[in-house]
Amino acid sequence: MTQPRWTGVSTCRELDLHAMFGPAFADLAPDIALLTPDAVTDPGAVDFVLSWAPPADAFAPYPNLRGIFSIAAGMDAILACPSRPEGVPVFRVEDPDQAAQMAGFAAFQIVWHHRKMRQHITDQAREVWNRPDGGRSPARVRVGVMGFGFMGRAVARGAVALGYPVATLSRSVQDHPEAGMTHYTDTDRGAFLARTDILINVLPMTPATNGLFDATLFSALPQGAAFVHLGRGAQLDEDALLAALESGHLSGASLDVFAPEPLLPGHAFWSHPGILVTPHTASEAEPPAVVQNVVAHLDALNAAARANSGRRNMP
Repeated sequence: MTQPRWTGVSTCRELDLHAMFGPAFADLAPDIALLTPDAVTDPGAVDFVLSWAPPADAFAPYPNLRGIFSIAAGMDAILACPSRPEGVPVFRVEDPDQAAQMAGFAAFQIVWHHRKMRQHITDQAREVWNRPDGGRSPARVRVGVMGFGFMGRAVARGAVALGYPVATLSRSVQDHPEAGMTHYTDTDRGAFLARTDILINVLPMTPATNGLFDATLFSALPQGAAFVHLGRGAQLDEDALLAALESGHLSGASLDVFAPEPLLPGHAFWSHPGILVTPHTASEAEPPAVVQNVVAHLDALNAAARANSGRRNMP
């Protein structure tokens, strides 16, 4: 049997990553051996770990890791893992198809709130012909996107393409503003929120975003605004959201991420008439995209190692 060029381990508390991605590795990257932890006979030969929600000791057995790969855009569980070795790079998936999925999902949520689709579903069940009052033009509904990374850009571009006035919020100034968008930084958050009728969160999980979506933030939105939560569950103050909905300050919310997941039976979100619940399904990288991402980064690591070796050997 030919010696593999790279050896990886798939490990996750919640998903069988070997079943999900093993066939794609075998088909698209036969020179990479993807093992389960129990199949590893030489821990020192393991080059990388593929994970999403790693066990606490996931990385401890492997002394020579070159890289750690998330199967998705999010890396917070990997970064928080106590056995993650310092100095080993962690890579997320940046897949155009996954970004397109996210943009389409967000576009659905925008239309859901703008065009009062829940009301139509309720009216159909009652056999009521009801045409709710209110504007139908996207030009009258201001969308705000918090987070302007790979996913945030796709979401914002999708909303612009549908004719909505779009503003984005990010930590840094955008050197090259995109057509149809107004860009704000964190120092202008109040102005950003005040002009936003539908707020979409695609921020990563960080200490600064933990619990960010609270009563103070919701109160800064215009009366009747809607909230679309596609970031991370722990970013949301659940009681604050429920209070904002009950008071009528928020007209509705779409929630795709929760803490914990799955959303617990009996939780108030399941039955709330103003909330649309989806099971963390906004986007998911297809197995071939994950494999291609791993191969590209491993090749880059190899090239960097060769370049460094060459510099060390120069006279």
